[in-house]
Amino acid sequence: MLIKNFFMHLGTVLKHKWYVFKLCVKAGIPWRGIVHDLSKFSYTEFWESVKYFQGTRSPIVMCKKEEGYSKAWLHHKGRNKHHYQYWNDYEAPDSTPIMPYKYTVEMICDTMAAGIVYKGKDWTNSSQLEYWNKSKVNAKINPKLVALLDEFYTQVANEGLNKAINRKNLRELYRKHCEK
Repeated sequence: MLIKNFFMHLGTVLKHKWYVFKLCVKAGIPWRGIVHDLSKFSYTEFWESVKYFQGTRSPIVMCKKEEGYSKAWLHHKGRNKHHYQYWNDYEAPDSTPIMPYKYTVEMICDTMAAGIVYKGKDWTNSSQLEYWNKSKVNAKINPKLVALLDEFYTQVANEGLNKAINRKNLRELYRKHCEK
């Protein structure tokens, strides 16, 4: 089972990285697509994910359910600036600052790719908006970024991913919501 999980998890990570790369290229940040999630190949992240691999959602969720926390997630969010959790600092004057543009766009590409990979043939243009509407309630994220994500995921639901994910649109959304 461990050998099967190894190859299944590796395939999932590589497929996810491929989708993130393609979306990052469309979004105008190809380098972020190349270096995206390299920490997933570290011992801490990779082997925990192999152990808890189930194929339909992140192994981190299963690990947290069984162990109460995930070393892989703590390692991952502490090294990857495209996760809004990386930016949380509860002792800072602004505990949830606005993420820089390139990491915000990488986060968008990451979330879209994760939905596409995990939902497979059941993924629709509205999948990410539906997921976001449930998860944003508990998200510790800057309200300006929440507004940006609300608008972007709504655009995807209404107009399609290919129309929404481009440098011009993402720049406009970032300016509108985060540079006021």
